[in-house]
Amino acid sequence: MTNLGMPTVPAQLHRDLGGGVGYAFNGQHFDARADLDIEAAVNALTAPLSVIVQVTKRCDFDCSFCSETLQLPDPTLEQLDTIRQNLAGVGRVFLSGGEPLMRKDFGEVVDIFHGHHIVAVPTNATHALDHARNLAGKIAYANVGFEGPRAAFTRVRGDYDRTIAGVRVLQEAGIPLALSAVVYRSTLSVLPFTVQIGDVLDATKVKLILPLRKGNALGLDKHEFITTDEAETTFARLKEQRAEHGWSPALRLTAWTPENEGHMIVVEPNGTARAWPVYDAPDLWENLGNVLEEPITAVWERYRFKKNHISKYVGRSIHAVAQGV
Repeated sequence: MTNLGMPTVPAQLHRDLGGGVGYAFNGQHFDARADLDIEAAVNALTAPLSVIVQVTKRCDFDCSFCSETLQLPDPTLEQLDTIRQNLAGVGRVFLSGGEPLMRKDFGEVVDIFHGHHIVAVPTNATHALDHARNLAGKIAYANVGFEGPRAAFTRVRGDYDRTIAGVRVLQEAGIPLALSAVVYRSTLSVLPFTVQIGDVLDATKVKLILPLRKGNALGLDKHEFITTDEAETTFARLKEQRAEHGWSPALRLTAWTPENEGHMIVVEPNGTARAWPVYDAPDLWENLGNVLEEPITAVWERYRFKKNHISKYVGRSIHAVAQGV
């Protein structure tokens, strides 16, 4: 029990998802046998390992990198239940946005998916007080966007103090945390502080993501976009610093290489499923179908990035260091 007498997430350690792939709850990541054959996994799986469901496009921040600037009406609970039914077989569902906790009925949204999928929630945490009590024990973790110290966070993302206050509420509710940071050239120097903050917050992992030229990011100076080589050099240095200082969170870096193209499947509020990011497609989206109208198995059959999807989520096409190593 936490200080507030709230339940913690049940100590489930592992779930087999088929195709030689599982999910490790203690590290909040997909795992696989060392000898996993990606082609064999593609042939064995009938649904994605992970799907992002946008339960709203609304947000109370205006992040300088945000790609989700076009608005759509929120899906109803009935529509979300239909989407959930059509996502049968998917291992993990990210209930995303926009900022998903802006929905006053977000607890009911989680109840729709809880028990059918591993549920994770990307959030800026500003509305955590409204929902944390109802999310405890139902979501595997909250992934909080966090670009390090106050000045960098404020410039890149928004209100540092509101997010920190929300993080404390999530911690008090016993909800595991991960952090994700969008990396600019001008924020490279603060990355060690970001990992240090993740260590202090007992985050399971810190994910580093390079921005994509869409939405607000079209307004970024070209200098802010680092190259893949620079990203790899940065990660190697951060890995050394992590070992030197004994920081615990796992590290992840996703660069936009051919091996990572289209690896995410995003379901928009209207049910449209898209592969993301597809580098030569309009708005970096590739339409796959609509999961208000058909099951994800049909979408999976026509999805042409299966190898990239599986490779990324089992850590074959990203830079990664395991938690505590």
